[in-house]
Amino acid sequence: MSQEPVAVTVRILDKEYRVACGPDEQVGLRESARILDERMREIRKTGRVVGADRIAVITALNITYELIKLQDSQAQGEQDLDRRLGDLQQRLGDTLATQHQLDAQDESV
Repeated sequence: MSQEPVAVTVRILDKEYRVACGPDEQVGLRESARILDERMREIRKTGRVVGADRIAVITALNITYELIKLQDSQAQGEQDLDRRLGDLQQRLGDTLATQHQLDAQDESV
């Protein structure tokens, strides 16, 4: 199976772009272009931003901001998970220590 880059044509704001990507990246590239086109059209439709380059920059800023929020949320989720796992490990350790003490008392009786 060849991993040679393939040229994929995508259409964004009624303009075609040829982009090289790996064969296994084509679906993701097409989906990314579809989302980008959709987002740029939404911004253009507001009428507050004029010019494809400005629309592209504003769209890129919006998407980047959303990515940062998502990464922050994921990092917070990982911290919460780490804390919960630590709590569970502590509880498990306490339970095992208690069980060990009870077993030791039973053996001495």
